[in-house]
Amino acid sequence: MATLGSFSLFTSQLTKKLKYPLPGESAHRIMQASSKLRLYFKPNARTRKSAVLVLFYPHKDEIYFPLILRPAYDGVHSGQVAFPGGRYEPTDEDLMRTALREAQEEIGLRLTDVKVLGILTELFIPASNFYVLPVIATMPYRPDFYPDPREVEDIFEIKLEEISDVNIIGSSDIQIRGEQVHAPHYMVQGYKIWGATAMMISELLTVLNADISDPEN
Repeated sequence: MATLGSFSLFTSQLTKKLKYPLPGESAHRIMQASSKLRLYFKPNARTRKSAVLVLFYPHKDEIYFPLILRPAYDGVHSGQVAFPGGRYEPTDEDLMRTALREAQEEIGLRLTDVKVLGILTELFIPASNFYVLPVIATMPYRPDFYPDPREVEDIFEIKLEEISDVNIIGSSDIQIRGEQVHAPHYMVQGYKIWGATAMMISELLTVLNADISDPEN
């Protein structure tokens, strides 16, 4: 139950856990698609930086975070469910600012009461040649959402309890640039969350489930 007191405790514990060594690749592998592209395509001089925002907030005695549905377009992330975010711009002072700016632009997030807690492990996405940094933040109340229709077809408010249910994990074959890959996914609200977003969620859940009293975690 996410009363204001329990949400404050959740925030405090998550802040501490994000300061411990992150599980990184070991957590990513749990939800990693079996793409040959990942084996042969490595970061290069044209690889760009980006960031996404993982925003927790309390609502109706639960802890939530938003995901977005990308519109259909001629690109590798067409129609995918993702965290709000996008590419680093030279005017951004750092990637945390990138995540906040992009969330403001994509879902109309007002940044006044957003508090950044830390980051997860930067992840390379071969299909789009991006490094993406997940930035973890909280708000003490449910935000109003104003999606940009050019970049966001829909917004999903996901319960932390819902995404933590192992029964929503499955796998399926997906076409990526003409290659059929076998991809683990989270099935949420009728949509499959797979790829980089699923890998980030896997690391996030590993961090949340860590016992910080154990120096090995």
